[in-house]
Amino acid sequence: MLRADKQVCKEPPDPHGGRHGSPARAGGHAATLCWVGLVGAAMLLAAGCSEQVLKHGQHFSQGDLQQIQPGMSREQVKLTLGTPSTTTTASATGGDIYYYISSMAKQAAFFKPTEVDRHVVAVYFNPLGTVERIANYGMQDGKVFDYISRTTPAPGGNEDGLLKQLFRNLGTKQIFGDG
Repeated sequence: MLRADKQVCKEPPDPHGGRHGSPARAGGHAATLCWVGLVGAAMLLAAGCSEQVLKHGQHFSQGDLQQIQPGMSREQVKLTLGTPSTTTTASATGGDIYYYISSMAKQAAFFKPTEVDRHVVAVYFNPLGTVERIANYGMQDGKVFDYISRTTPAPGGNEDGLLKQLFRNLGTKQIFGDG
């Protein structure tokens, strides 16, 4: 049985034969260690709840896109930007289109990620297999927008259907899986 008047943790004797430190000083040291531990634990908990940014696909800088010039071959585009996410053939021009799709989502703690941005870089080729033009589609004010030409695709155009499919579920559905 432990009595309240007994000191549980005694200070070691002073090697110089002087008086021992005061109990308040010893308790202060323990309290400081306790506060350091509590602050450390709080920081770990806060770090676990911080928001994480999740990136999928190929994210290009403006410099990467500026390297693609009209007249480049398909192979040169692949060497510069990598393998496209998907390809298609434009029915109107007969040339291929390379699509590079990227998305960015944010996730806090254990919650489901929320997609906040999606970009589609489209490289248009003529029937000879050289670059005709490049477009960088994203969302602006709720509409599909080309950041390079500063225009929106015309309704009923060739690419209108595919672009609507790629941007339709922004914020509700993951393009790269159910994550």
